[in-house]
Amino acid sequence: MPRGKLRVSLPVAGMLMMPALNAFMRAYPEVQLDLEFTDRLVDVIYEGFDAVIRSSAMTDSRLTGRRLGEFHLMLVASPDYLARHGTPRTPEDLTKHACLLHRFANSGKFERWPLPRGDEGIDLTLHAVAIANSIEPLVSMAEQNLGIACLPDFAIRAQLSEGKLKPVLEQYVEHTGSFHLLWPSGRSVAPKLRVFVDFMSAHLLPGRSADGTTRRARSKKRS
Repeated sequence: MPRGKLRVSLPVAGMLMMPALNAFMRAYPEVQLDLEFTDRLVDVIYEGFDAVIRSSAMTDSRLTGRRLGEFHLMLVASPDYLARHGTPRTPEDLTKHACLLHRFANSGKFERWPLPRGDEGIDLTLHAVAIANSIEPLVSMAEQNLGIACLPDFAIRAQLSEGKLKPVLEQYVEHTGSFHLLWPSGRSVAPKLRVFVDFMSAHLLPGRSADGTTRRARSKKRS
C-alpha cells in the first residue's frame, strides 16, 4: 500500500477539487496529503513539492506531467434571479444585469467573460455588484439569486444537476481550459505519486476521458 507524505501545490480554485481529493484520501489512507493552495508560480523542485496541479501547460523542462482533462467556463444564474430580471438573449443584454466578477489574485486583472464574436471578443461594460478573487464566493452568490456569474463547469456540476443554477447565453460562450499535473522528471516515480497521478486523472473531471474530451458529445449552435 502506498504510504508517506505527498506535498502538492494547487491553484486557489483547487478548493473545488476537494471531492476528488477526499476520495483519494479514503482510497489511500496511508498517504498524507500536504496541500498548498496558491496561484503563484511555485518552483516545484526548489520548494520541495512532489507535484503541482495547474491550469496551464508545462513550460519547465525539469518537469514531466499528465493532462488531466478539459473544463469550460459557463455563464450561469439561479432560476429565481432569471425569473425576476429576465434571461439575457444577447451578450449586450448583460449590461442590464447584476454581474458577479472574478479578479485574479496574482495579477489583479478581471477574468474576461468568454464571449467571442468573429475574431474579436465582445467589449462590454458590466455592472459588477460583487467582485471576488476566488471562485467559491461567486458560486454562493449566484445560488443566492444575486446575479450572473462566469464559472468553470467542474465547480458547479451539482448546482446544474439540481437545477440551482441555469446556463445563459450558451450559444455565445466559447471557452476551453485544461488542468495538468506536473512532477519532477528524471527520477523514478514513487508509488504514492503514481497512484495520485492515476487517481486524479480518473476522478478530477468525471465524465471526461483522460485526454480531456467529453464522453458525451456536446453540440452548440452558433448564431
